[in-house]
Amino acid sequence: MKTDVRVLRKPDWDIWYGTLIRSFGGVPEAPEERELYNALTEHDRSIGLWDGDECVGTAGAFSFRVTVPGGASVPAAGVTMVSVAATHRRRGLLRTMMRRQLDDVRSWGEPLAVLTASEPEIYGRFGYGIATHQIDAEVDTGRVRLSVPPGTDGVRLRYSAPADALDACEALYARRVSERPGMLARRPGWERLGLLDPESDRGGQSALQCVLAERGADVVGYARYRVKPEWDGAGPRGTVHLSDLEALDPAAHAALWRFLFDIDLTSKVVAPGRPVDEPWLHMVSDVRRCSIRIRDALHLRLVDVGAALEARTYLTPVDVVFEVEDAFCPWNAGRWRLTGDAKGAGCKRTDEPADLSLSVRDLGAAYLGGTSLASLAAAGRVRELRQGALAEASVAFGSAVAPWLPHGF
Repeated sequence: MKTDVRVLRKPDWDIWYGTLIRSFGGVPEAPEERELYNALTEHDRSIGLWDGDECVGTAGAFSFRVTVPGGASVPAAGVTMVSVAATHRRRGLLRTMMRRQLDDVRSWGEPLAVLTASEPEIYGRFGYGIATHQIDAEVDTGRVRLSVPPGTDGVRLRYSAPADALDACEALYARRVSERPGMLARRPGWERLGLLDPESDRGGQSALQCVLAERGADVVGYARYRVKPEWDGAGPRGTVHLSDLEALDPAAHAALWRFLFDIDLTSKVVAPGRPVDEPWLHMVSDVRRCSIRIRDALHLRLVDVGAALEARTYLTPVDVVFEVEDAFCPWNAGRWRLTGDAKGAGCKRTDEPADLSLSVRDLGAAYLGGTSLASLAAAGRVRELRQGALAEASVAFGSAVAPWLPHGF
C-alpha cells in the first residue's frame, strides 16, 4: 500500500473532514458546528493521508499560545482532528502523520505541541505526557449549601443574551489567561466556540443562557449554562448544566456559584471540565455529595526541550542537569542543564554528569506544574542520579495554581 501525505487544500476540506467524522462514528455534526470548524481549520498546518483519491487519515495543528508557569504565553501547536480510516488501521499511518507533524512544528519554531486525547493511551508513545487534569462534578444542590465569603452580596447579577455579552466575557477571559498555566489565548474566531448552541445537541436542555456578575459598572464574572427541566412524583428535579464560568475575585466567583445552586425548580448542577483547585470545593457543606471525578485533559509534548524549559519560570532556584530520553524526536535526547528561578531561566546542552534521568513524555507531564517530578519518581519514571536533585527540581517545577485547559479543541 502506498499513501501520500499532503498539506490540506481548501477544496479538499469536505472530504478530509468527512474522513474525520466517519472515524469518530459517522454521526453528522450540526451545520453551525461544521461551519465553525471549517472556518477555524488552518489549512497550511493540516495534513491528510491519501490512498489514491481516497482520504484515509487526517491531522491538524491550530496555532495556539499557551500560558506556562510565570505567566508567559508560549507558541504551541494545538494538535487536532486526528483520525485514521478503519480500513487502514494497524499499518503505521498514525505514526507517519505524527512524524510529519512534529517535524513541521519544529520547523515552525514552536517549542510545544498540545492535544486532548480521545483515548489517553494513544499519544504517550509519541512523547506526549498528561500535563493537566480536570474535575467533573455533579452537585446535589438540594442537600449541599455554600458558605460564601464577605462581599458576595455586593455583587450584582443580571441576565444577558450570550451574544450581547460576548465582548465583555472575552475581555474578562483575556484578563484571566496569564494567571493560570494551561490556559489558551483565544485567537480571532475562537470566541464563537463559547456561543455554539445547536438545538439538535441540547438533549432537552434550554438554549444557552448567560449571567453577568457586576460591581458598579464593571463586569467581574460570567457564567454560561443551560437548564434541563425534569419532574417526578415528588416535584421538580431539573439540572443546571454549566458550560463555562470565569470570575476575577472570590466574591464574584461565589456569587455566580450561589446563583447556579439556587436556580428554581432544579436540584443538581453538572459542571464538567473544571480546575482541580476550584474555590467552591472549599465552600460546599458536603463535598461527598458533589460526585467529584478527576480525569486527564491537556496532553503536552516538548518539541524543543531547551526553548520550552527556558520559556517558563520556577518557584524556587534550580540548577539541575537532565538526561532526556526521546527516541521519536532525537534532537531532544541527551543532557540539558537547567538554571532558573522566579525571574527567568536558561537551558543549554551540557556534557556535565546528569542529576535526573527521565523521558520527554514525563518531562511534558511535569512541565506546567500539575504533576510533580517526585510523584513520577515514585512511579519509577524519573531516576535520581544526584542525591537531593529530585527534591530541588520537584519543588521548582511546581505551580501556585493548578494548570487547567479551559476548553477543548
